[in-house]
Amino acid sequence: MVTIVDCPTCSAKVEWKEENKYRPFCSLRCKQIDLGAWAEEKYVIPAVNPPTDTDDEERG
Repeated sequence: MVTIVDCPTCSAKVEWKEENKYRPFCSLRCKQIDLGAWAEEKYVIPAVNPPTDTDDEERG
């Protein structure tokens, strides 16, 4: 039985199998759109201890 997932970019149904080199994306286009969103900082991973301005001054 093959697992079916939704493409994170366009929500198309994608078979999760080794032959699908773009998984979890449906295509190279959707993969590149997602990469571009990360590059433009549209997605962020919250920091546990965000740096403060005083940390920058101490390194300086």
